[in-house]
Amino acid sequence: MNAWAHDWLTPDWPAPARVRACVTTRSGGVSAAPFDSLNLGEHVDDDPAAVAKNRQRLLSQLGCQPAWLRQVHGIEVVAADPARVAEADASWSSTPGIACSAMTADCLPALFCDRAGTRVAAAHAGWRGLAGGVLEATVQALGVAPEELLVWLGPAIGPAAFEVGAEVREVFLRQHGEADAAFVPGANAGKYLADIYQLARIRLAAIGVTAVSGGGLCTYSDPRFYSYRRSPRTGRFASLIWLQP
Repeated sequence: MNAWAHDWLTPDWPAPARVRACVTTRSGGVSAAPFDSLNLGEHVDDDPAAVAKNRQRLLSQLGCQPAWLRQVHGIEVVAADPARVAEADASWSSTPGIACSAMTADCLPALFCDRAGTRVAAAHAGWRGLAGGVLEATVQALGVAPEELLVWLGPAIGPAAFEVGAEVREVFLRQHGEADAAFVPGANAGKYLADIYQLARIRLAAIGVTAVSGGGLCTYSDPRFYSYRRSPRTGRFASLIWLQP
């Protein structure tokens, strides 16, 4: 790994050997503040030439071709295609050398693979996408029995920082009663602190996906990551997964 990518993350999970995954950080790019330095998002008002250079650096480091999405906080899942930027919040692939990607700055990135190492997927889940069912839609798109899937939850805003209104809590409680355990009253009246990792696990377990790893890295408190709540004018890091050719 190049020195400028020294603090990128490799998920710790029991994925098959041919399944590769990576989470970038702010390190290793050319963007100027406040996007310093490896901003991969084209939609945040960064210099387009800097974003292109950053994406080229990522490509050279990974040795595979990322498929980018135009994320809209929905539940659309598409087949990963590096030749087009689809409007969707998750993608899947069974083709070696094509990386599914999720760009985030507090939302939850979720990486999926099957135990046989033949299919992978990446999903972007803010609270709206999570409540809408983007994780469930990704499982359905993979076409693999839920018990044959492994999931890794990447860096997202942590439960000590993710304050939401009572209406958000009610959305999740209407769908799964056990989601009550993922909310604790906040310091402000009518507000709650939400555990997006726990909410994701509850939803995955409800459809039979129980092999879930990761969680616990807070983008808001960890300066390695971009955080929209910490600084609304900021970049995006990427969580990627692919099959080794």
